[in-house]
Amino acid sequence: MSVTSAREHLRDGSPVEVRALRPEDEADMLAALDQASPQSLQRRFFAMKRHFSDKERAFFMDVDFKNQIALVARAEEAGRKAVVGGRRYIVSEPGQAERAFMVVDAWQGRGVGSMLMRHLVDIARETGLKELTAEVGMSRVLLNF
Repeated sequence: MSVTSAREHLRDGSPVEVRALRPEDEADMLAALDQASPQSLQRRFFAMKRHFSDKERAFFMDVDFKNQIALVARAEEAGRKAVVGGRRYIVSEPGQAERAFMVVDAWQGRGVGSMLMRHLVDIARETGLKELTAEVGMSRVLLNF
């Protein structure tokens, strides 16, 4: 399985880099969460969560790229590259994984989530997965491919 970097453009023409999450992205990930509205945090974590324990941070940042895949979208923001979105899946059983994502509020509606999803599905197919599921509100959403 290859998790390489890809350069793309959003619907509005903004350039974005999609790549694997790296340990050195932790500060940028936390900065992205600081920009999230309470509603975005609720949708992602099912709670208004801004602070994480060391164990939680390790879980999100220590990705093995076998049973857990994590991608980030990075874009120019205030003169520097910043994480503007992330998407991941965690294998829950053979052929199936649970997916989750978050896009910084200021970048929502521009195609970041769709772009990340396309890359995640490509990786899932390459690794032999058949389904990606997600908890959305009170529902479970299933994506078969």
